[in-house]
Amino acid sequence: MARYTGPRVRLSRRFNTPLFGSSKYLERKPYPPGVHGQNRRRKATDYALALAEKQKMRYYYGLMEKQFHSYYLAAARAKGSTGETLLQLLESRLDSVVYRMGFGITRAEARQLVGHNAVLVNGAKVNIPSYQVKPGDEITVRERSRGQLRIKSALEIAEQLGFVPWVDVDSKAFKGVFKSVPDRAELSQEIDESLVVALYSK
Repeated sequence: MARYTGPRVRLSRRFNTPLFGSSKYLERKPYPPGVHGQNRRRKATDYALALAEKQKMRYYYGLMEKQFHSYYLAAARAKGSTGETLLQLLESRLDSVVYRMGFGITRAEARQLVGHNAVLVNGAKVNIPSYQVKPGDEITVRERSRGQLRIKSALEIAEQLGFVPWVDVDSKAFKGVFKSVPDRAELSQEIDESLVVALYSK
């Protein structure tokens, strides 16, 4: 699957959001990149704001445009709030769940773990990052992958920071349960999904 391979810190500075995990560089320079980054005074149009929000969400979850749009269409067909459903679908992806459980330090690393057959879902091998995890599903790191230093390091950091409320993780056993689909209030407030819905619904 195609993925973004360009400069990550530059993108995070553009949206003033750590899109690819924590960034100390972003803390030192919380303004857009470029020589005019600190002096932008032109007011953005509504369309520009909505487009920027869509791009920010797309990079945040590591998706290309076609795949992201497919998630929007699925959310639009579902009952309830399209924006909230969109976020819930994205958070229910296997790579997102693996990331939230602390097995990968970033979503990109979590996606790689899934692709490299390091993860089991209810005891069965699943190597599709977009696989939709259901409430009650158990995610386990395969026995042969538990010795990887990057997984151990990621889990240590996750334990220090704390886990999100919709997963239950047993770090010593390298497994966790996806308890429920997250409510909107439990998700990042830095994302304004209503702008994304407005953009696509025009």
